[in-house]
Amino acid sequence: MTQDSNKYNLEERTAKFAETTIIFCKSLTTTPLTLPLITQLIRTSTSVGANYMEANGASSKKDFQNKIYICKKESSETKYWLRMLKTCYPEGVEEIDRHWQEAQELTLIFQKINSTIRSTV
Repeated sequence: MTQDSNKYNLEERTAKFAETTIIFCKSLTTTPLTLPLITQLIRTSTSVGANYMEANGASSKKDFQNKIYICKKESSETKYWLRMLKTCYPEGVEEIDRHWQEAQELTLIFQKINSTIRSTV
């Protein structure tokens, strides 16, 4: 699968997002201040893909919509934790901004899916 086609494969894209976030977090120096931020970032970024996988196996349209909504919430929350990390790691702003941009794109994708589902109900 090419990199361009991965951009449109949400299972792959959300998994890659989680993986790159984990790798990034492993590179950070942890302190009592940063550990909770890093932990929350890992939880929310990995939750996006996990909930998308659950959405794909949903038992009903309502269940699918709920999981997609959770994906949107988790990707949006990921942006918050990335913002907080910028305060702790000003030297990593460029990389944090790349992760934030991907979280923003995922948030918009899941928002669009959710609004499309609502308009067809």
